[in-house]
Amino acid sequence: MKKLLKIVGGIVAALLVVVIVALLIVVIRTKLTQNEYSDVYTDEKYQTPIEIKNVEVIKQDISCGYAVIEMFSAWNGGSVTEEKLYEEYGKIVTSTGQKFCDEMNKQFPEYTTEIHKYVSNTEFIDIMYDTLSSGKPVPFEWAALYGDEWTLHYSLIIGADIPNDKITVANPYGYYEELTLEELFSRTSFAAYSPMPFFMKMGFAIGMFEKNTIFSVE
Repeated sequence: MKKLLKIVGGIVAALLVVVIVALLIVVIRTKLTQNEYSDVYTDEKYQTPIEIKNVEVIKQDISCGYAVIEMFSAWNGGSVTEEKLYEEYGKIVTSTGQKFCDEMNKQFPEYTTEIHKYVSNTEFIDIMYDTLSSGKPVPFEWAALYGDEWTLHYSLIIGADIPNDKITVANPYGYYEELTLEELFSRTSFAAYSPMPFFMKMGFAIGMFEKNTIFSVE
């Protein structure tokens, strides 16, 4: 019996070490994304404000991932809806960033959607601005409030006026938002999501969820 308890204790201790290391790696990776970005306000590249017209907010009925795809489809002149996606699969298939990316590529083969995970703040701005400059709204992951509850959420960036520190987001919770870059990065890094439940922290630790994640559409 003592030998069994010793083995069980060793397994538990090993698992705790793995969990602690995984959580520390997320902290380090998150910290590395949070680089200084103040130069972008005067960078010549970003001086022209950009807005993608005719992106209508569609309030989600099933999932934010499906709703973002529906909004992108409507902007693109298509007819993909949350309901059609759910009928096709019988479930939600966009719960991870890679699966969302795969579905974007499936639904919009005329474009190439690429996921960019744990990018630095300056890389995020560059991908965002380049995609907007090419005339397309920008899907991304962030922390968003649903009533009083923080959630992991997909939305579309539809405008960037960087000299005036204004980023415009079409949020499938049913409204447009205007944020500063500081506010945006507080939420893409999930610093705003506090206190975060342990199961959500573990989702980031095992790679199910990612921070500072944005999707380029070319």
